[in-house]
Amino acid sequence: MSIIRRLSWAIFLLLFILTMGTLGYILIEKWSPLDALYMTVITISTVGFREIAPLSPVGKVFTICLIIGGIGTVIYTLGIIVEFLAEGHLTGLMERRKMRKQIEELRNHYILCGYGRVGRQVAKEFLKARVPFVVIENNPDTILKCREEGLLCLEGDASDDQILKAADVERAKGLVAVVDNDADNVFVTLSARVLNPGIFIVARAELEESEEKLKKAGADRVISPTAIGGRRMAALLLKPLVCDYLDVVAHGEKIEYQLEELGVKENSPIANVTIRETGIREKTGALILAIKKASGEFNTNPSASTVIEAGDKLVVMGTKDQLETLQDLI
Repeated sequence: MSIIRRLSWAIFLLLFILTMGTLGYILIEKWSPLDALYMTVITISTVGFREIAPLSPVGKVFTICLIIGGIGTVIYTLGIIVEFLAEGHLTGLMERRKMRKQIEELRNHYILCGYGRVGRQVAKEFLKARVPFVVIENNPDTILKCREEGLLCLEGDASDDQILKAADVERAKGLVAVVDNDADNVFVTLSARVLNPGIFIVARAELEESEEKLKKAGADRVISPTAIGGRRMAALLLKPLVCDYLDVVAHGEKIEYQLEELGVKENSPIANVTIRETGIREKTGALILAIKKASGEFNTNPSASTVIEAGDKLVVMGTKDQLETLQDLI
C-alpha cells in the first residue's frame, strides 16, 4: 500500500500545480480558464510551444516558479507511475479487488486469523472439508504465499474492526484465532464477538492463565496446544491402540469410516421419533454414537428407545456414502 499512497500523493501534487497555475494565469494575465490551463500544461511539460500571448513581467516570474515546481512534480509522478506498473502493483491491486468481491459473496464461511504453523493446519482441514474460509494475516510475505496457494486472504491486523468487517465477520459462521500471542487472540476474540454475537469462536492459548481471559472475551472453545500435546503423548504410551483407532476414524485421509455431526431440523422426518423407529441403521448403515440435545445435555450412549428431537445434533459414524445417505434422510 506504500506505493499506492505515494502515487496518490504525487497525483494530488500534480493536480495542485495545475490548479494553481491555471488560477495564476487567470488572475495575472486575465486569460480565459481554457487558455490558462493550456499555458500551465505546456509550461510544466516543457514541450517547447510558444506562449499563447506575451507575458507581463509578473507573469514571467510566475512562469519561472511554475516551471521549477511543475517539472519536478511531473518527473516524480511519472517515476511513481513507472514503478507502479513495472513492479506489478496494478495487477496486484486488481487481484485484491477481485478477492474482496469474492469475499463479499461469502455466506456462513469461516475466518482464520493467523497463518502460522497452527493456522496452516487449520486451513488444510478447511480445504479437506471443502468449506469456504478467509485468512487474515499481517505479514506481507505470508499473504503472498496465501495468494500463491489460491486462498482468499486479507492483509491487516485481525483485531481491527475494519479488517474483520472486510472479511464479512457479520455473516461468518465461525472464527479461529491463532495469531502470534495470547494478547492478540484476546483482542481478536473480543472484536469478533462484538461484531457478530452469534459467531462460533475457537481460540488458541499458549499460556494456561490466558484460557479464562479468552473465554471471558467471548471464545466458545479455547485450545491449548501444550496441554493437548501432553495428554496426547501420555495417551500414546498408555493407550496406543485407542489413539491409533481414533486417528484413523477422525483424521485419516484414506479411510473407510468417518465421524460426522449432523443437525436435526424442525421438518426432518426423524424428528420426535425414537432411534429404532427412524431405521437409520437399516436404511443407511450409519451408526449414531451420541446425541447433543438442544438444552446442551450430551447423551453419549443413546439406546434404541431414545427420542430424537428437533434441534438435536447427532454424532454419527459411517462411510462417506452412508453419511451422505443419512444427510439426505435427515
